[in-house]
Amino acid sequence: MSGNTDLLQSVDLALQVLMEVARIADARLSEIARNLGETKPRILRMLRTLEHRGFVRKTAEGGYRLGNAVLVLGTAATTQIDLVKLASPILESVGAKVNETVQLRIRDNDEALCIAKFEPSRDLRVHATIGRRRPLYAGSSKVLLAFLPPKLQAELIPDELTPLTGRTITDRQRLMRELETIRNQGYCISRGEVSEQLCSVAVPVRAVGGTVIAALNIAAPAFRTQRPDLDRYVDLLGSAARKISKGLGWDG
Repeated sequence: MSGNTDLLQSVDLALQVLMEVARIADARLSEIARNLGETKPRILRMLRTLEHRGFVRKTAEGGYRLGNAVLVLGTAATTQIDLVKLASPILESVGAKVNETVQLRIRDNDEALCIAKFEPSRDLRVHATIGRRRPLYAGSSKVLLAFLPPKLQAELIPDELTPLTGRTITDRQRLMRELETIRNQGYCISRGEVSEQLCSVAVPVRAVGGTVIAALNIAAPAFRTQRPDLDRYVDLLGSAARKISKGLGWDG
C-alpha cells in the first residue's frame, strides 16, 4: 500500500514541477524547489525524468523550459475539443460558396488524415472519405508538414519519396524548398500531385500559441480550376481557417 501511495505522490510532484516550469520560463532548480517546498535533490530527479521524456528541457543558462512533448500533448488536447463540431458548419459554408469539395485534415504521424468533409451535390466532383490517409509530402497535405519544427519535419520525410503521379515531388531538396515557400506564403497549391485530374488548395488551422493542428482544403477537378479560382479559394480558406482557429483559442 505504501508503495502505491509513494508512486502517486511522485506523479503528483512531477506534475507540480511541470506546471511550475510552464508558469515560469527559465525556472531554476532552486526556485522550483523553494516554490514547492521540496528538497533540491528530489526536484532534480523529477526534472531529469521529465527531461528524459521530452516534457522539459534545460537551457544553456541552467534554467528549465517546456519541451517538445508538451506541444504534442497540447496539439492532441486541442484536436479533441470536438474540432469536427466546430469546423463542420464552416466547411459547409465554404463548400456552398465554391460548389466544390472541402476537407479538414490533421496529421497522424507521417500521414494526413481526413476528419471532416463537405461535398457538393454536382455529379462531377472530388469524392472525399472520412478516415482516408495521404502521405504528408504529396499534394495539399504538405501544408501540415511545412509548419512543423525542422527536426520533426526531417524525421517525417521518408528517405525515398514514392510518387503517386508523375507530378509528385520525389527530390528531397526540392520538397524542402517547396515547404519553405508554403511556410512563407501561408498556403499550398497542388496540381496533379495525388491525382492527375485533381487541383487543390490548403491553408493551416492554428490553435493556442499558433501551433498548426489541421489543414483546410478545397479540392476540384483540374479542368474547371483556373488561376482566378485558386486565388479565390486561398482567400476563402484563409478566412475560414481564421474562424476555426479563433474557436480553438488562437488570437493571432
